[in-house]
Amino acid sequence: MIPKTKNVNPATVTAESIAKSAVVAPAGVASYALGLGDDALILAQRLGEWIASAPELEEDVALANIALDLLGHARSLLTYAGSATGVTEDDLAYFRDEPEFTNRQIFEQPNGDFAQTIARQLVVSVYFAELYRALSGSADPTLAAIAAKASKEVDYHFDHSYQWLLRLGLGTELSHERMQRGLDAVWPFVDELFRADGAQADVAVDPARLRARFDSTVPPLIEEAGLTIPTVQPARGGGRQGVHSEALGPLLAEMQVLARAHPGAKW
Repeated sequence: MIPKTKNVNPATVTAESIAKSAVVAPAGVASYALGLGDDALILAQRLGEWIASAPELEEDVALANIALDLLGHARSLLTYAGSATGVTEDDLAYFRDEPEFTNRQIFEQPNGDFAQTIARQLVVSVYFAELYRALSGSADPTLAAIAAKASKEVDYHFDHSYQWLLRLGLGTELSHERMQRGLDAVWPFVDELFRADGAQADVAVDPARLRARFDSTVPPLIEEAGLTIPTVQPARGGGRQGVHSEALGPLLAEMQVLARAHPGAKW
């Protein structure tokens, strides 16, 4: 059973407010929050790689802002997850090794070119939008508040990727080719997003419930952009069980190097 706690105002929920509230996540809730937090954290790190490298200055800013939104989601979720064992968001972000991360594999994949990043953003923003909309009704008030706040932000993430999908798909022959290639590269990792993770039913969202809405939303957008829905073999997956692609290790090494070189440092 979820401990009875007061409702949490989505407008004020942050990692700091969660830490100060002294609410402790039950073990099952903590594990679920950790997986969601890892998804957001790893994608934020990937998007941060575009800063000063995007095709235009406006995209440096746009992708950085999306990354910061995701980092905010990750901080709240990891803080809540850590409350179960008395560790901090920084402990979870910087001092776990690769097999301890439980993000799904799509989030750790290399950015590729800009079109591939947009393809991934289209997929994950629709997934996040449906996930957080459903999770805002969770029996756990802290998870519900985090999801309600995040839901408003991922709506912008979707619009950004959708506009670029049209722009690239309906643009030049080269942009069309690259956008299709980006979708083809991302699509094997879509299936894992909707695989059950055994989380507590009244607290979590069954990912399989989100698939129908995803399938009724994303393929028509791809066709609207004059592109073809990829037909590919799904990747093995296993991210929630700590099974990752070769891409995650280098990402973690870059993300964690400063914290591990100076453990306990204050900034």
